[in-house]
Amino acid sequence: MKHTVIDILIYLFEHYVDDEIELGIDQDRVKLELRDSGFDDNQVTKAFDWLHGLANSNEQSVTSISENATSVRIYALAEETKLDAECRGFLHFLTEVGVLDATNREVVIDRVMALEADEIDLAQLKWIVLMVLFNRPGQEQAFVWMEDLVMDDMYGCVH
Repeated sequence: MKHTVIDILIYLFEHYVDDEIELGIDQDRVKLELRDSGFDDNQVTKAFDWLHGLANSNEQSVTSISENATSVRIYALAEETKLDAECRGFLHFLTEVGVLDATNREVVIDRVMALEADEIDLAQLKWIVLMVLFNRPGQEQAFVWMEDLVMDDMYGCVH
């Protein structure tokens, strides 16, 4: 089976998020573990490039975007192609309920567009949102809410 970059990112997040591993410091060891787990070397490199892009979105002073309550996000054609109506609606929902602010929504869209995939499905988008929130300072509450949503989808709601 051919693994995609998003598969590797999800694998990394599931296996290393709770560990005290610094991906930047332990990158060679983690890459070796990924290769040993059957991931393609080229895809692993692309996944780490994606993560570096995410880290750079925090290091570069991403200008905070302010929106009015009546503002509407208009998607470019390339964004609409990669994010179907369900995904765009989900991003709108997350913005409306306060899980994503306008700035973080733009980081999510940027990270989606950085993937080579032609389309991103809703489950993949949820993981990308989770990864972005995890890496954005001050977003702990939104991260926990999103993590519950992703885990409920993965394992079924146990309420």
